[in-house]
Amino acid sequence: MDLAVKEPGANADRIATNEESLVSVSLMGAIAQPGFPGLPAEPYRLAADGRPFLLPTYGGIVYNVSVGDPAFGWQADCVHPGISIAHASDLGNRGLNTFACVGNDATVITGRGERIKGVVTGKSGRFSEQVIVHVAKPERDKLAVGDRVVVKGLGVGMSLPGLDKVRLKSLSPRLFHALSPRLADGKLEVPVVATVPPHLVGAGAGLTSEGGSLHIQTTDREAVAAAGLDTLRLGDIVAIADTDSRYQHGYLRGAMGIGVIGQTDGPRAGYGPGMTLLMTGIDGSIAPVTREGVNLVSLLDLAD
Repeated sequence: MDLAVKEPGANADRIATNEESLVSVSLMGAIAQPGFPGLPAEPYRLAADGRPFLLPTYGGIVYNVSVGDPAFGWQADCVHPGISIAHASDLGNRGLNTFACVGNDATVITGRGERIKGVVTGKSGRFSEQVIVHVAKPERDKLAVGDRVVVKGLGVGMSLPGLDKVRLKSLSPRLFHALSPRLADGKLEVPVVATVPPHLVGAGAGLTSEGGSLHIQTTDREAVAAAGLDTLRLGDIVAIADTDSRYQHGYLRGAMGIGVIGQTDGPRAGYGPGMTLLMTGIDGSIAPVTREGVNLVSLLDLAD
């Protein structure tokens, strides 16, 4: 089967997808209040070395951290850039987190920021609680916790005819084509800025790959630097070696994942920059190609 189709005027072959049969569905969320689990008398968490800390964590409106900024160096615990949205009901939130895809359009529909536009850039929370949406910095001052946001969900169910060993997850057609993957020797070549080795895959292993985040654990800073991960930026596209995420995240030799850095580093053991999975493949079906600057800012033309 011929997997690549040439469009008139296109600069590169495009891999065929089934996107014409996908359903676009409305998803509702509200800007989430930052939460902090713990006893009322002691809200501290523990860093990897046992030190108690108290730092901003996921949720809310983050005014000064955006996609494209460094993933490291913030006084934060896995903070989301831009805004974080969630649905009030558990079932509704599972639907939001499952069906929202990176690259989907979002629109604020209430409050002073009504009609402000955004783009989904990741999924996160402890257990798939929130969806991360990029909004330009000047617009964030118009927003408030509780403002409702509609996402035009599109991407779940997308597949690549003839590439049955590759699964697409939380990936919009818009971002898939912006990445411009190529077919070479039966493998899907995907541009990335770096590859995460399996021994640095941390929190999220064993959980669903349909939402939430899979973290790069960063307690061993020398190992992080040796893998070329210490300069990662929010929105960078990365490969995840020997990781099978067809159903849940887990170790499997020869498997490969492709993810996007959705949240910042954090001091807890097993945690670090969180990745939202975009693709997964077994038996060497995905071949990452390392390039500079493969980031959502340029891929999705995000305004800061």
